Amino acid sequence: MIVKPSILPGTMELLPHEQLIFNKMKDIIRETYELFAFLPIDTPALEKTEILLAKGGGETEKQIYNIANTSTETSLRFDLTVPLARYVSMHEHELKFPFKRYQIAKVYRGERNQKGRYREFYQCDCDIIGDEKLSKFYDAELVKIISIIFRKFGFDKFTIMINNRNIMNGFLKSQGVEDTVEAVRALDKYDKIGRDSLEELLINQGIKADSVKNIIDLIEFEGTNEETIAHLEGLGIDNEIFLKGLAEMKEVLENIKLFNVDKNNYKFTLKLQRGLDYYTSTVIETVLDDYKELGSVAGGGSYENLTQFYSKRELPGVGISIGLTRLFFQLSEKNILPKFESEEKSFLVAPLDIDMSYAISVLNELHELGANSEVLYSKMKMKKIFDFAESYSFDYIIFLGQEELENKKLSVRDLNSKENISISIDELKTLIK
Repeated sequence: MIVKPSILPGTMELLPHEQLIFNKMKDIIRETYELFAFLPIDTPALEKTEILLAKGGGETEKQIYNIANTSTETSLRFDLTVPLARYVSMHEHELKFPFKRYQIAKVYRGERNQKGRYREFYQCDCDIIGDEKLSKFYDAELVKIISIIFRKFGFDKFTIMINNRNIMNGFLKSQGVEDTVEAVRALDKYDKIGRDSLEELLINQGIKADSVKNIIDLIEFEGTNEETIAHLEGLGIDNEIFLKGLAEMKEVLENIKLFNVDKNNYKFTLKLQRGLDYYTSTVIETVLDDYKELGSVAGGGSYENLTQFYSKRELPGVGISIGLTRLFFQLSEKNILPKFESEEKSFLVAPLDIDMSYAISVLNELHELGANSEVLYSKMKMKKIFDFAESYSFDYIIFLGQEELENKKLSVRDLNSKENISISIDELKTLIK
């Protein structure tokens, strides 16, 4: 019986030429995190279910994958933040704070089967964890990191949107709103549902019509960063939470300037809310200006106490996350995947009716010089050799026949320039450079 080969819905599998691009994107993220001295950690994909649900079940409980037949209730991690909280709590006496960590790994969610939504996907996180206090310079540093990554991906037109949750929480309080969590969740839907539907949602929450108008007018305000700050200061709101958020926002914006982030690549916007209730101060989302329909391609924010469910110690943090699998899919769908030019030259050695010993000696020399290379051990017709080389993106084919063997020469075809040259083995070093 032949079993039809297939993969589970919500998982991704790539062909080699796609995987090379994916890996390069992953490397760029990792290298940028390391550029800012973030340290790597690797946590188990399997966690105790009680750890993952410590905050409470709700939607999380519906999405996690439970592992059957285990003596301890076990589930697959659904993000990298909860494992980080557990990790820091377990090792808090061994770590030095502020602790800067990154993790690039797969996470698992019971997502509904639909295009672009994945059950298994790579998350690329970096976070800074402080001990009781954490400088707002880190919030600005994360904006710089996002800008570096997306410029390395080949994008110049992107906007890193920034806001502070305390601003809206304080404003909502000033408008007599008690359940600010539900109100913020509704506000987070503004771009999807529009003003009229949002008004209805907020009124159904028991918020007075005058207050609803004031709240929506506020998030609809558009201006430069300086104009938005001035607008908020001009409202005359005398609420401690609001004033704290405004002061923090001004500090973060000033700090971003110090990092030389292009002013066209970041914006303080009151529309940004991020409905996740664990963010307590700065919130960040990134959109590609020419492809806003893709939604957020990187996001994050700050939280007052990362480890509150696992430790009595107060450890605030701030971090960002890039869902690489979903991002790759979206860019591929739009045919705008980054185009990377490899700095390393690759060689296909093709012996033609000669003993393999000479071909392997050439391969050994290539490997000594650090060049990616392989030998075609099976005989192929000329057209198939070229097809093979182009399919796997080799830069050169080295043809070895009787004449090359006798003269200790190499006949090299440059697949980029389409030129043919004859060189000695000693000249390989120059060619690779």
